[in-house]
Order: sequence, then structure tokens, then C-alpha cells
Amino acid sequence: MQLPILSVAPVVQAHAEIFQDVFANRRQFLHFQNYLTGLIVLENKGLTNIARCVLESADKTNLSRFFSEAPWQEDKVNKRRIEYMVKSTTAHRLEAKDSVLVIDDTLCEHVGSLFEYVDRHYNHGEGSYPLAHNLVTSHYVSGAVRFPVDARLYRRYEEATQWSDFVKKHFPAETIPTQKKQRTAFHDRVDPILLTDPEFCKLHDRFRTKIALATELLKDAITQNVDFQWTLFDGWYLSPEFLAVITEHGKDWISILKNNRNLETNSFVLYDEHGKPIPLAGPHIKARDLVPLIPKSAYKPLQIGERTYYTFTITVRIPSIGKVRLVISFDNPDLKDTYALLVSNRLDCTAKQIITTYLLRWPIETFYQDSKQQLGLDEYRMRTAEAIKKHWCLVFVAYSFLHLECLSASLPQKHTSPQKSIGEAARQQAQVLIQDLILHAHHALSNGQPIHDLVSSLFAKQQPRIPKPALCQV
Repeated sequence: MQLPILSVAPVVQAHAEIFQDVFANRRQFLHFQNYLTGLIVLENKGLTNIARCVLESADKTNLSRFFSEAPWQEDKVNKRRIEYMVKSTTAHRLEAKDSVLVIDDTLCEHVGSLFEYVDRHYNHGEGSYPLAHNLVTSHYVSGAVRFPVDARLYRRYEEATQWSDFVKKHFPAETIPTQKKQRTAFHDRVDPILLTDPEFCKLHDRFRTKIALATELLKDAITQNVDFQWTLFDGWYLSPEFLAVITEHGKDWISILKNNRNLETNSFVLYDEHGKPIPLAGPHIKARDLVPLIPKSAYKPLQIGERTYYTFTITVRIPSIGKVRLVISFDNPDLKDTYALLVSNRLDCTAKQIITTYLLRWPIETFYQDSKQQLGLDEYRMRTAEAIKKHWCLVFVAYSFLHLECLSASLPQKHTSPQKSIGEAARQQAQVLIQDLILHAHHALSNGQPIHDLVSSLFAKQQPRIPKPALCQV
């Protein structure tokens, strides 16, 4: 059992009214408030548990219908949320030139394959392929202000196009290879035939790469008046198509560079420790092969906060991308072990400017952690993609409400980080509701209500239902 919830969380009461006209009726709006409250204060974020613990909520069936049948649209809710966050954080944000939009993706892992569009996705941290939904998100960071902007569900090409089914249809005698190289060659051979199938073509045309989804997120953020200058992302999104859209809209970018990317050798000159040019063979050199050629004396210590980085900066050209500012950074003076490669379109930027700005990417990682551990981003049991997207949308709303609580109006406004964490803000909301529960119980007992009746009324929805015995025919 969990403690019953008698009312809507204070943070929801404070901010939810701006969403009221998005819903068709007061009942839907109440579902909206109750679900947000459950996400914020309950340990078990499942829909069933929220319906049981929030006393003002309807039963599980009605709350389920709120996600599966109620005619509210998550894109309208999200648009209203962004408008509200932009307006509410004006005093706390920095200038656009110091603000960033971060693009990244995360996995919402699940056990079982009954969820719509669930698929095997690669987990970079663990080197595994769990069943999961892959969520591409955009995140805004400006000083202490940081909130999710929008999200898109990424579906692998083979899953989105039902590729295996069409292979079996057109090539019934063929065995689909499991190894990556063989599978790629198999694609090259069979896909031209599959594209002659009109049904496969429809699915093929609907497929969106991560780059296409990132492009949509960037354009939507600009349309929503999210004021930023920099776009930050990892090496997966470093593509000519995405960079072209960024520069088209007058934005700058910084990205991680994978160490296997080619650099054009005629675009730069590298000097040894005696000041003599180092000859480079061939038109290209991989970034990982460039690093050992740089003399140790060329690295300069750079203090950022409490950390010291040892950096080398040079302008190079990357095929299909063009000239970029490259920063090679070690975190130790011996220049051993791992290093980071950062690239930017801003050729005039120093290593300090590039590293300092890219470090603003970190809040999206804390968002993923907080939204999963504190708000149940991946803790859903809805089966349909429509309902799951609505759940994600409401997690974004809950996070945004809590973040507003983390911005202290009483302190100097231009802080670089919130005054408290999302977890602390959520626990404070739970404490208020526990206090309300205690006061309610005290008042009821003081007015003569039997303690047995009080407990029964508070926990009635959490009691297991015993099915009625069936009638026997004589």
C-alpha cells in the first residue's frame, strides 16, 4: 500500500490552469491534474497505482480512457507548455547568444514486446540491444533555466517499414543475415525489388531518420520562440543535412567528433616540437591518427571551473561538412587515456569558448535521469503509441512545473544553475500532501469519526477486489 492522496499537488494547482481550455471538459482536466500529481509524488508511477492512490481520480478504466479515447492532443498540450515556460522564465534566462538547444536521444526500456513500436535498440552505455522505445528530444538551457522542448519517437528502418515481412513475401526462400556487413549487402540486393511494392513504398516514405527528427525538433523550437544561438549534439547528428538547416536559421553549433572521421590533410599544417611541418600522406587522415602526431608541448592547460583541460586547437576541413574549429582535449597533463574531440562552425572561437559552451549539454543528461527516476518517463504500461506519447508529454509537463519551483525568485535572477534539484522539489510536494493527510485524519477523528471507518475510506481504492461468486445452476 501507498499513502492516499487527498488533493492535487500544490505545484500542479499553481500552474495547471493555463491548460484548462486544451481539454474538452472539466473531467478531462481533473484527470490531467491527478495524473501529474501521481507522477510527482508516488513511487509507483503506473496508471493503475495512480488511479488507486489519488482519491479524487476515477478508477483505472476511466483514467485509461483519458489516454486512449479522450480527444485531447499531446502536441497542443506541449505547445501550451512551451509558451508558458518561455513566458515564466524570462527573468531567469540569459541572452540568446549564451543559450543553447541540445539534441540527444534516450531509451525507454521494457520487458515484453506488446508495446506498439517497441524494438531492439543499441544501448551505447552497456553495449546491448534491449527492447525499448528510442526517444529523440530537444532541451533548452539558458543559465539556471533548463527544460525539455519536444520529443520524437525514432523507429528503426526495418521496424518502421515491416521490412522482414516484405522480404519473406518477395524472397520466401532467402534467409535474412544476422551479421551487420552481410545484412547491409542483403539490403542493397533486395531493397530495390521491395521498392516496387506499393505497400512497402508507403511505409518507406514515412520513415524518418534521427537526422530528420532532429531537424524537425530544431525548426519547431525556433517556431515556438525558444530563444537560443547554439545547437549542441553528439557525433551521431553531425551530418551535412542537419548542419545546413542549423546555419540556414542563423544558429551556431558544437558537436562531438567521432575519432574515425576523416580530415582533409591539405586544409591544415601540423608542426612538430621544433616548429617544422609534419608531412601527412594521402588526402585524408582520421582524427584518431592525427592525435598522436601532435607534440605534447602544443597542448595548453585550460582552467574551467574546478577542472583543468589540456587542449590543442586547429582549423581543419571535414569532407562534406567544410571548415570547422577542432578542439582536442585531455583531462590529464600526461595526455593519456581518453580524449574528447569537439568541432564547431565558429572558426573564431577559442578552446575555452567551445568547451564551456558544450558543457551546457549536460543538463539533458540530468533531465533523462530525473525524468526516469523521479517522474516515470519509462514507467508506463500503455500499449498504443498514441497513449505512450501522451504519457511522455505529461512527464514533460510535470518536469517543467517542478523546474519552475526550482527557480528561486527571491535570489539574484541570473544564476547558472537551479537552487534545488527536481528530486528535492518532488519530495517537497509529497511532504505537503502527507501533511494534508495528517490534518485530514486529525480533523476526522476530532469530529468523532471511528478510526476504522476513516482508514477504510482512505484505503478503499487500494484494497484488492474480490470477484463475486458465479451463480450455480441447479
